[in-house]
Amino acid sequence: MTLIARRSLLAGALLAPALAGAQSAYPGRTVRVINAYSPGGTADVVCRILFARLSERLGQSFAVENRPGAAGTIAAQAVARAPADGYTLLYDATAHSVNPALFGSRLPYDTRRDLLPVFLAMVTPNTLMVTNGFGPRTVPELIAHAKANPGRLDCASTGIGTVQHVSLELLNHRAEIRINHVVYREIAAARNDLTSGRVPMQFSNVPSTLPVTQANQARCLAHCGPAPIAQLPGIPGFAETLPGFETWEWNGVFTPAGTPGEVITRLNAELNATIRDSVVIERLTGLGALTRPNTVEEFAAFRDQQTEFFTGMVRMANIRID
Repeated sequence: MTLIARRSLLAGALLAPALAGAQSAYPGRTVRVINAYSPGGTADVVCRILFARLSERLGQSFAVENRPGAAGTIAAQAVARAPADGYTLLYDATAHSVNPALFGSRLPYDTRRDLLPVFLAMVTPNTLMVTNGFGPRTVPELIAHAKANPGRLDCASTGIGTVQHVSLELLNHRAEIRINHVVYREIAAARNDLTSGRVPMQFSNVPSTLPVTQANQARCLAHCGPAPIAQLPGIPGFAETLPGFETWEWNGVFTPAGTPGEVITRLNAELNATIRDSVVIERLTGLGALTRPNTVEEFAAFRDQQTEFFTGMVRMANIRID
């Protein structure tokens, strides 16, 4: 062995414990959590609940930074280009699995290659809210009403290709009806028009539905889950009329590709512990945000399944962003 080789071997031997110690000490400084959505929405509320508790658990700050826009792609691109050291995380939601089909080659990153799944933070079924004065009271009545009035009913969403839009297109397809998609730029405007009666319907999710129905500003006609939802007693699922009808909103945590496996494993373990915390359980349950323990591999498989579903829906409904 040459002198240079012996020195390189010695340097590697001395460096290895230092690297191992640095990884075991993670996080050693503030971690940025870039949230792809606006303050106050479901993704923001759940994100802050989880990372506030995680900060307490680990004794290090996980600072949430909202960076909304372009269906989550602005935040995702920023994280995809960030150093792969575990100190910049992405908190993304359902649009993450829609965007590859929606934007195609215009997407400024490769979702699967550039962003690694860490933890599935929550899932929640979508819901269909209607104005208090809306005539149909059940899914069969809604379908019959839509068939009797083709193209005369409107349904709000906050954007083309959103899960709310996809839920509407799935309903149109499965029930063989035509309800118009009305796009709003922000959730507040859509909600105001729903509660005032300007637009009769809006797909939403359980956490966003509860405060509106509890205030008697609108009512929930049905949900998109496969089983009864405790927070929506007596509200039927679309699947009771249209078997297999399911759409979900989900939130998850990602890191840039190249992040050390030890860091991802630690984050997954600590986030799993966080959702088992009694205070976190109470707060998320009250919101209607469902959690479940999950491994990195399980979340990766879930992302692939959701991406496949939304790709099929985007093609079936010919959803396009011009």
